[in-house]
Amino acid sequence: MKFPDLLSTRKGRLTAFFLMYITEGIPLGFAAVTVATQMRRQGLSAAAIGAFTAAIYLPWAFKWAVGPIVDVVSSDRFGRRRSWIIAMQLGMAASLFLLQAVGLGAGIGLLTTLIIIHNIFAATQDVAIDALAVSTLQSDERGMAGGLTFAGAYLGQAVGGAGALYLVQYVGFTNTYYFVAAAILAVTVFVVLPLREPVMPRLAAAGSGLARVGAEINQYISQVWGAFTESRASLVGLAFAVLPAGAMALGLALAQTLAVDLGFNDNQVASLNLWTTICMAGGCVVGGWLSDRLGRRRALAWFIFGMTPVTLWLAATLWQSGWIHPVDAAKRAGVVVPAMVVTVFWLTSLLYSLANGLMYGARAALFMDVSSPRVAATQFTAYMALLNLGISYSAKWQGWAVDRFGYPLTLLADAFIGLLCLIFLAAMGEIRGKAAAVAMPRVD
Repeated sequence: MKFPDLLSTRKGRLTAFFLMYITEGIPLGFAAVTVATQMRRQGLSAAAIGAFTAAIYLPWAFKWAVGPIVDVVSSDRFGRRRSWIIAMQLGMAASLFLLQAVGLGAGIGLLTTLIIIHNIFAATQDVAIDALAVSTLQSDERGMAGGLTFAGAYLGQAVGGAGALYLVQYVGFTNTYYFVAAAILAVTVFVVLPLREPVMPRLAAAGSGLARVGAEINQYISQVWGAFTESRASLVGLAFAVLPAGAMALGLALAQTLAVDLGFNDNQVASLNLWTTICMAGGCVVGGWLSDRLGRRRALAWFIFGMTPVTLWLAATLWQSGWIHPVDAAKRAGVVVPAMVVTVFWLTSLLYSLANGLMYGARAALFMDVSSPRVAATQFTAYMALLNLGISYSAKWQGWAVDRFGYPLTLLADAFIGLLCLIFLAAMGEIRGKAAAVAMPRVD
């Protein structure tokens, strides 16, 4: 049976990027939700879990370094970005099997090293997918595509997080690795392999072999620097990208740590993850759609601000209830949790996830607008890498702060730090979308 080339139509392109982004979310959800939950049950501290979560995102913060390689070292015959996507998805599956073989008992150091290796494959895949998106999407598709891609990523996180956690009681934790790997490889076989990527213009350098590759990369880097400095929006966008876009704690490991401390079992953590992911995914689509109509910066500013009140609400509720510090694993069974705390935790998690999804959908479209298609694998990737650097250092400091100052003060600090990015969003000025490098056939 021959599967269709999804890049040939508008609906197909939107579907293809939605499905490919699912493979990016699956391993993140599995590591940050399923694995982190099991670690907490084994008594690891909030600081250790925060450091582990930070390591998940660390390769994504430096993925800009592989952008020139993905753009220059590639095959026109098999697809410049398609061939990288296939290779990296196979690497992701292989590294999952290695993690399974080692097991959680191997120690936090080895587990962190292996999860970094896994995410090097995932981050490189993301570089290739983003470059393919910037090069093939029409300008009027980017808002919707930005929303759909992040919705796909969140759906993938639900599959790897909630889906795997639900399976733990039936197949055991170690067998969930097979489920996660199979979900990734299904997209490889049914979506990526049939793609027919259009041929893009290449840089031409003299010489042959490694000398030519090196010369092409040097030329390419010069073009990248020109793309970043050609407008105020693209340059100020670097500062906007590195700062947290709104409060972040309820979207990171702190939420899983708090859920376990509040007495949630695996199914309850999975249910929380599932519903928050649904809210995020829906928010991504709506946020991208609204940003196409209301303007990127205006919509984005409201979405970023929307995460602050719900974070402060949870902080105030925890403080008033005396629920300040993490609970020792040995004493957790005897702790009585106030019903109001659990209710507010659920409500704030859902509301936060909706606002966070709205922000992600609009922000992705904004960075597509200021990125040049000719250097897509590096410029757009650099913005995305800085976003992930913000996630990584936020997870790190929040885990450290929770162990020392407790949940309420950490949430309070997170809420106000998240508003600093609005200064740079305002400084970006008017955003003008850039035309795609290749005119794709419009078959709707």
